[in-house]
Amino acid sequence: MSGWKPGDAKRATDSMIRVDQAGEYGATRIYAGQLAVMGDRSPAARAIAGMANQEERHRAFFDRMIAERGVRPTLLQPFWNVAGFALGAVTAAIGPAAAMACTVAVETEIDKHYADQLIELGDSDPVLSAAVADFQAEEVEHKEAALAAGAETAIAYPLLSAVIRLGCRVAIATAKRI
Repeated sequence: MSGWKPGDAKRATDSMIRVDQAGEYGATRIYAGQLAVMGDRSPAARAIAGMANQEERHRAFFDRMIAERGVRPTLLQPFWNVAGFALGAVTAAIGPAAAMACTVAVETEIDKHYADQLIELGDSDPVLSAAVADFQAEEVEHKEAALAAGAETAIAYPLLSAVIRLGCRVAIATAKRI
């Protein structure tokens, strides 16, 4: 964040915290939608429940950061609530492979997003950097687990993945500002 005017660094980290909280909230809603459709009937549902627990821990961290640092949360939370749940429910209704394809697509974008944040943060905010690095590692684990569970065998995998990844990029860009 070198070369920024005073206040720019705070705005940048506030934006990171806002978008990360929104993203982790969205992830918990995606998994809630998938589990609502899948129940606990399959190995995929059990894997998803484990991922959902980690995402809930990530979301709780960013909820605390928003409160402690006085960051304005995204105004789009009600939208992420519905959109995340719907995405999860639809992919689970298609089948376990599509639910896993959703995880791969989302986690691919989140991995890149967190990597970019770590570069931008440098050593300016050790608490946020440590959390982002920790969460990024878990997101990569989710992606690898979903690939191992057959994500790429989902019907229309390339199209499904491309659409979900685009949606993630739009959500990230929007939550940074709104």
